[in-house]
Amino acid sequence: MEVAQGGNMLGLLGWQKHVIRCVGFELPMPSQVVESCVAASHYSEELKQRARSHKAHMLLYYVGYDPSPLEQYVALAATVAAMDQLGAIAVFNEAGQTSLPGAALSDLISDGDMENLRTLPLPLLYCGFVKHEVEGISGVWMRTYGAPLLGLPDFAAHATGHHEGQRYFEIFDNALTYLIDSGAHLAAGHTMQIETDEYLRFREPRADEAFLESEGALLVVDIIDSSDINR
Repeated sequence: MEVAQGGNMLGLLGWQKHVIRCVGFELPMPSQVVESCVAASHYSEELKQRARSHKAHMLLYYVGYDPSPLEQYVALAATVAAMDQLGAIAVFNEAGQTSLPGAALSDLISDGDMENLRTLPLPLLYCGFVKHEVEGISGVWMRTYGAPLLGLPDFAAHATGHHEGQRYFEIFDNALTYLIDSGAHLAAGHTMQIETDEYLRFREPRADEAFLESEGALLVVDIIDSSDINR
């Protein structure tokens, strides 16, 4: 690490194929970015308040040679885990609109083994899972953010209420993990079986769902049974 003009930090971390560029600033992140990453995340309110009150931050950039987007995220997560020992409060994924305590990542690494970081539920950090109440529409829209940076589509679904959050979190995570593991490609009109007689059907957002606008590909998920597959 080197100290740049104004006390800011510059440095590189490297191992195997991975290289992480670190740029530190002795000032907080923009409050709008912080809130978008902290509000929907799943950890204690006390820790969220510490994250909101931070006085300095560091930007991490993957500049290594592993072609896998997932492995790049794993390397970034491992870097944050190491920084937990230096007092890092939390890691923010701005594109995913999510965050996670640094200690949570540190706890997942044992003797330098990053395997637990590879099996971390994707919408927990590597992309985000956010619930939206849309004015004039009953129920709750749930969606991912940032999945296109993993080479995947974002997913969205219209749920009856917040109580279905865990169910859709798992549905999205399972579908995204399947795409990474299999290399399969999903498009509008495709279906995916999730239970004995329960399927996901994927479609493009309708004209009246402009609130689902996304910077990358996004597919709406409808849950159907076998009788609806060919309709």
